[in-house]
Amino acid sequence: MVDKIALTGSSNREWLRLRKSGIGGSDAGAVCGMNPYSSAMKVFKEKTSEEIEELDNEALRIGHDLEDYVAQRFTEATGLKVRKSNFMYRSKEHPFMIADVDRFVIGEDAGLECKTASAYHADKWADGNIPLHYVLQCYHYMAVTGKKLWYIAAVILGREFTYRRLEWDDGLIGRLVAIEDDFWNNHVAKGIIPPPDGSKACDEVLEQYFHTARKASAIKLVGFDEKLRRREEILGFISELQEEQKQIEQEVKLFMQDNELASSEAFRVSWKNIDSTKLDAKRIKEEMPELYADYGKVSHSRRFEVKAA
Repeated sequence: MVDKIALTGSSNREWLRLRKSGIGGSDAGAVCGMNPYSSAMKVFKEKTSEEIEELDNEALRIGHDLEDYVAQRFTEATGLKVRKSNFMYRSKEHPFMIADVDRFVIGEDAGLECKTASAYHADKWADGNIPLHYVLQCYHYMAVTGKKLWYIAAVILGREFTYRRLEWDDGLIGRLVAIEDDFWNNHVAKGIIPPPDGSKACDEVLEQYFHTARKASAIKLVGFDEKLRRREEILGFISELQEEQKQIEQEVKLFMQDNELASSEAFRVSWKNIDSTKLDAKRIKEEMPELYADYGKVSHSRRFEVKAA
């Protein structure tokens, strides 16, 4: 069973505020640690912050503007008609789960998610595949709405149209609900930041939360000695692998000499001339200090270093 919240007449800001009240389909992959562009920590910040961030970029605009076209192509390819819902859905059993679906399929117990993808990401849709965070998005919608099927249709810009059909899976949906339940009730509701996952998204959130260090402040480091020793081991492995990588590259360069291209049945290698112009900031600062002061930009960040005690 679900509650329906009418979206007709709602402003974008009202819609964004509503999204803060629960976990949406586009959040599911990040909460599960399966979204390469987001993280549970980032979703936590979005849900707990008072700030309402109105994102606007070309990728989002393309996805929004082409949604109708993707739905039309789906109908052409399958013969199935679809309709908009104009509602936000909230699970009565799990009220932290919400869904703003693209379309419902007429005559089937099913929904449709519409996607656009860059040609650079065409490989992620090859051979019947679907990016995993989109799979979880569709199963999240099934869990909220109770629909037994969900289609996902995608236009690979300039390349092709494709679609997939996903069926209800008790085990997967049960696990998804459990992960989202833990995230919402043990982190968002209690204001406890979820653990980091090593992603760039987590780096960005930590920088936002703790942007400026308190001068000369210090605390006792407890419980991290083994992890920091492991970090040192990993850095050693990375250094060895990078050295091996450079050696291979140098051997290929020695083989190529002054040739620009080299190829085999398995690889194509290029070693091309690249001309670039860079400003000599040090010289400008010395010879034209006023100009440097006018155009110089001060950046602020925190540097993380680990040294032996």
